[in-house]
Amino acid sequence: MQIALLVLVLVAGLVMLPFGLPGLWVMAGAVLLDAAVVPSHVVSLRLGIVLTVVAGLAEVVEIALAGRFARRYGGSRRAGWGAMAGSIIGAFAGVPVPIVGSMIGAFAGAFIGALVAELSQRSQLAPAARVATGALLGRIAAAAMKIGVGCAVLAWVVLSIVLRPS
Repeated sequence: MQIALLVLVLVAGLVMLPFGLPGLWVMAGAVLLDAAVVPSHVVSLRLGIVLTVVAGLAEVVEIALAGRFARRYGGSRRAGWGAMAGSIIGAFAGVPVPIVGSMIGAFAGAFIGALVAELSQRSQLAPAARVATGALLGRIAAAAMKIGVGCAVLAWVVLSIVLRPS
């Protein structure tokens, strides 16, 4: 029963990721909670700590990807920072909209942040829109990356359960 509950929480965390919700943190928290609190823990505390670090790294990469893509599409450093800041602000601003608000907010925020930052240096809309599109594509790549990390975390935990010594 305990294993089924842990796996159910891990799958729920994975399902949260496409909606921009903190699914990786739910997954890492479930593993840490199982390892630290439950007497007959299924997974090790070391695995919980490693998964927490992985979740943190995925968050950093997620934020940086929008800026990197903005710069790859011809944007300035300012556009890269604008995309990252807009992404964070948009994610928080979208929270009141149920389920998909933070994801839509982060996508729109990356686009708008890069656009505004780039327009503050250039007055031409077309190149700035190209940079903002790059920032949006970066956010999409970041979401895909986090889903991939979530799948890897789920597989990692399930394999550690299946392969653990009896």
